[in-house]
Amino acid sequence: MKKILTLGMVLLVGVVLAACGSSSAENGSNDTVTIGYFPNINHVAGMVAEEKNLYSETLPDGTEVKYQYFPDGSAFMTALETGDIEAGLVGPGPAMNHFTSGAKVSVVAAGSTGGTVIMARPDAGIESPEDLAGKTFISPRVGCTHDVQFEALMKGEYGMTSDRVGGEMKHVTGKPATYSSMFKTGNVDAATVPEPWASFIEEQGTGEVLIDTPDVAYGETLPAAVFVTSNELIENDPELVQSIVDAHKKATEFIQNNPDESKTIAIDKIKEITDQELSREVIDRAWERITFTYEVNGEVLQDFANSSHDLGFLDEKPDLTNLVDKSFIE
Repeated sequence: MKKILTLGMVLLVGVVLAACGSSSAENGSNDTVTIGYFPNINHVAGMVAEEKNLYSETLPDGTEVKYQYFPDGSAFMTALETGDIEAGLVGPGPAMNHFTSGAKVSVVAAGSTGGTVIMARPDAGIESPEDLAGKTFISPRVGCTHDVQFEALMKGEYGMTSDRVGGEMKHVTGKPATYSSMFKTGNVDAATVPEPWASFIEEQGTGEVLIDTPDVAYGETLPAAVFVTSNELIENDPELVQSIVDAHKKATEFIQNNPDESKTIAIDKIKEITDQELSREVIDRAWERITFTYEVNGEVLQDFANSSHDLGFLDEKPDLTNLVDKSFIE
């Protein structure tokens, strides 16, 4: 409970500060730039950029840089649309869903790929994916990135769906940090788990890998995190957007060239934000399932969106033609 309350308090402070300040859209200036991200390992570029003060290196002199942390993609996208943040890292699912709902946002880079693992409780009687019929699985949110990856695999390869559409698997939702304890108490049988929580579960011995990252739908090609900003900012101040993306690129290159220091930053930052301390062994194992890159593949995002529609998470088949703007990374 302490961990959840600590994160909640941090998020509440972030919301209060955002509400008390004036955004660049409101005051017509860009004296303050706020970057958002999640406290998880797919968003290490955000942690590195904050720790190394990289945005101050690329933004105009005198620009104040702030950071806001989010519990889920919906909250992040809402903050982006209302101007509480200028840019940041979010899962592809929320970015895609808000775009198809009419949000004027653009994916201008990727943050990472990979990192989704399907795990099973050791005593749940699950030896293969076929054994998931009648079992309860958990994902962070209905229709989130990891949920779609799991359900697309199960429907496409095994002809199995969740009870959301009258299928054989029971679906519940919850925070990934709680999955280990839920396995231990027997509340769930399987989980679609983002890193580093899959590696944490492995370390705790409360769950076993059923389907590893390469075999999950879009496992190694789908961006696990994308870097997004508003179309309004792109239209009004493309130079500022370029400066923001340049800092994100610097952070990504730092991770690629300095993995050990980047791991330490991730461990310290996750502990600072969530009060959850992860071991170096957990981070080392999780790192092997993730590729940190700012290159973004729009075709993979479209394929993923098609899967989300096929699964019934989207009412209409989406057209993501204008979602990705690669001009800032080329």
